[in-house]
Amino acid sequence: MNAFQLALRVLRVDRRTRTSAILTAVGVAVATGLVLLLATLPFATQAREQRAQWQDAYWYAKEGKSALLVQSSKDYFDGKEIRRVDLAVTDPGAVHLPAGIDKLPAPGQTMVSPELGKLLNRTPANQLGDRFGKPVAALGEQALRYPEQLVVLVGHSPQELQGASQEAKSGVAGRPVADFPQTEAEPDGMLTLLTGVGVVVLLVPSLVLVASSARLTAARREQRMAALRLAGATPGQVTSMVAAETGLSAVVGALAGLLLSPALYGLATFVPWGGGTWLSSDFSLPVGLLVAIVVAIPALVVLAGVLGLRRALSTPLFAGGGHQVKPLHWWRLLSLPVAGLFFLYAIMTGRDSNSGQELVLVGLFLVVGSAMLVGPWVTSAVGGTFVRMWRRPSTLLAGRRLREDPKGAYRATAGIVLAVFAGSMGLTLLPSFASLGGDSSKFVDSALYADVRPDKAEAMTEQVNRKLAEGGSRERAVAAPAVLLSKASGKKDKDQEGVYLTYVMTCADAAKVIRLGLTEKDCKPDVDLYTPEGFDATKYVVANDFFGEGATTIPLGSMQVGRYPSGSGASAPFVMEPTALPAGAQPVDSTIVVPTTDADREQVRTALASVAGSSGIRSRDQHFNDQQRELDDVRRVTVIGLTAAAILAGCSAAIATAGAVMDRRRTFGALIAAGTPVRVLSRALRTEAALPSLVVTIGAGVAGTLVGLGLFSLVSHNPVTLTPWLLAPVVLGVGVALLGASVCTPALKRVAAEPLNDE
Repeated sequence: MNAFQLALRVLRVDRRTRTSAILTAVGVAVATGLVLLLATLPFATQAREQRAQWQDAYWYAKEGKSALLVQSSKDYFDGKEIRRVDLAVTDPGAVHLPAGIDKLPAPGQTMVSPELGKLLNRTPANQLGDRFGKPVAALGEQALRYPEQLVVLVGHSPQELQGASQEAKSGVAGRPVADFPQTEAEPDGMLTLLTGVGVVVLLVPSLVLVASSARLTAARREQRMAALRLAGATPGQVTSMVAAETGLSAVVGALAGLLLSPALYGLATFVPWGGGTWLSSDFSLPVGLLVAIVVAIPALVVLAGVLGLRRALSTPLFAGGGHQVKPLHWWRLLSLPVAGLFFLYAIMTGRDSNSGQELVLVGLFLVVGSAMLVGPWVTSAVGGTFVRMWRRPSTLLAGRRLREDPKGAYRATAGIVLAVFAGSMGLTLLPSFASLGGDSSKFVDSALYADVRPDKAEAMTEQVNRKLAEGGSRERAVAAPAVLLSKASGKKDKDQEGVYLTYVMTCADAAKVIRLGLTEKDCKPDVDLYTPEGFDATKYVVANDFFGEGATTIPLGSMQVGRYPSGSGASAPFVMEPTALPAGAQPVDSTIVVPTTDADREQVRTALASVAGSSGIRSRDQHFNDQQRELDDVRRVTVIGLTAAAILAGCSAAIATAGAVMDRRRTFGALIAAGTPVRVLSRALRTEAALPSLVVTIGAGVAGTLVGLGLFSLVSHNPVTLTPWLLAPVVLGVGVALLGASVCTPALKRVAAEPLNDE
């Protein structure tokens, strides 16, 4: 009888081995499915970007002979981003159309995505449709980054997109393009990074689940293999038997995980990222990588099973009849501070150069790995405390168990520790990243504004106001030309110290559109310049450049300066009355600003876009919307990953607790036969599971917070934002450990109901 036949025979006759094999297969299936899903995410983002490459002319525009003039821009409606591509064909024969685009629109025509078409049908033209043109066709899904994407392809004549003529008409100037891109797109860097973190956060609890399932019959298997060794079986034969027994369930689980992966891909299509969901075709892996994953995970499980037989192979008498437990050495505690010091060194190096970021990842791995050394020692120390200070029999039993097998006891909480560590790290980083969000705009929150050429600002402002009046809006655009005031003596530097941005407009207009703290009550008829601080105008000049020795300057002269209270401090811009601007001074730039209300914001945007082009229109709301979307994406993925990790950790804790009962079935059976109540044994098992979990999860929470502080320092010197939610992973971890320990009572009742001589 070969090893495979023997493994099948054992599975047929031994119910507990069969249960262990089924749970191992389930754990391998979960691990395989999760790894396949995580591995395919970078390829999914790459497929997305491949479809959407044509939408961004900046990345594929080239100098030289061109067949197209293309300009890409962003527009917004009701907080939703609209991707706009203006295009003119100069050489039709040289153009290869992207997938999803059957033909290019003629001048004055547009092609829109299905979702944008629906939006146009239910929205008045003066709020949205007048920005583009007449839709004549729909873009296919293969031309969209995600199914819900709002995209418009606007056709123009070549003359419209060539230089100044178009600049005067709609503010769009096309880039010369030889053809639509045919190169391979790059995957999303952020999601690729999160994928790597997810592999650790989810794969480790999955493998712990597999190990816990295998431990259900670890003692019985070790005794069986030791008996075979004593009966004359060679180490190779015993190893083959274990490999066949473990490999059978692992291979079945890996194939089940492969069959499960399409369902996981289908669920993943509903999780938004970067503004929208996914196409089902996005989730695919190269065949070579797919085969490697499906083969590697069962191989690791088989290797772990074989390595677990070291004692049965080398000392079968000890494996069959018991062995002396070796105490854990104190040097295990050194691994955590050593890993922490290396991580701190990596953080300090990473702040100075990009090359240090690899060291940061290594340091993070070492911190996580040190938990596998420190955790069992802490578990043993807790057990020693129970033995010395016990007041109940259950406490003594729990302490003896933790002292005798700290590695096995810690195994039940290993997945929980990692989940708590990752959760604390994430809840340190996310609020801190959210605190970085902001907008440097100096205009009021409700305003829409666009930068334009100073020599065209007045004419374009009149055009916008004419369109607003035609649409019935009471809002009016204001031109905000800007000059620079610089010290008359001394060089200007690149940090712009001593240089003040000054808007040349009436005080009444400034009070309406500029976020200064300046109100109409501060406007005085005899004041020429309004500043948030004391200012001596005779020491300053009007400059035509931010810095540079060759800048042209005109003395500002003596003028009446008024001061206004500003919450923005000294960085707030100045306001100069147009009549006070020195002769010959020219604005360095100009902005058209239109205050809006919720009722007319889209109508104002449409009027402004028809004159200034949609690409340059900005607002505080859309800036915050972009920031919030990115944070929501990261937060959503983090919550999903940590929830999955917590579920896996809870399952592994429950199975490990059941395995602890099965491993000690003979001991518990003898105690129950001697009259020990099941409730006492249940309390002992809950104690040995819960209290060490409390200690190590608190430690994992602290370590995760400290690591989060270090990672945040790489990207910002701002203070870290700490919230009460940092306690949530620790509380959740302890709760999961308690739920996992709750299976001990049913397992003990089963032991009590079965004859002891079964062993």
